[in-house]
Amino acid sequence: MEWIGMIGIGLVGMVIAVLLRQYKPEYAVFVSLAVGVLIIGMLCSQLLPVFNEMKEMLSQANLSLEYIGILIKSLGVCYLTQLASDACRDAGETAISSKLELAGKITVLSLGLPLFGKLLDIVKQLIAI
Repeated sequence: MEWIGMIGIGLVGMVIAVLLRQYKPEYAVFVSLAVGVLIIGMLCSQLLPVFNEMKEMLSQANLSLEYIGILIKSLGVCYLTQLASDACRDAGETAISSKLELAGKITVLSLGLPLFGKLLDIVKQLIAI
């Protein structure tokens, strides 16, 4: 039921941001950013069981914990990039927003490079058979 609290915080933050945007637009961006960070902070407590379950699945499948590390880092990059990009877009800086999204995509790609290398090794083994 924690999601109801997040929805409430989001709606209250939205109302405050809309009201501030009429009189003090520079403060509305900070309210939006603060609400976003607060909601993501609340989500972190809900993600721990998910990560523990993924860790258990990987250990049952005899896979390395390196994979879950890459997955968690990639998810973190995606969420933080989206938060920063949305904050820039709310402030009217769409050019910076799109550059942040590009940086996030490239970062996720670079995090996944070890997985691509292992996948290539598996393909090479299959072709050699």
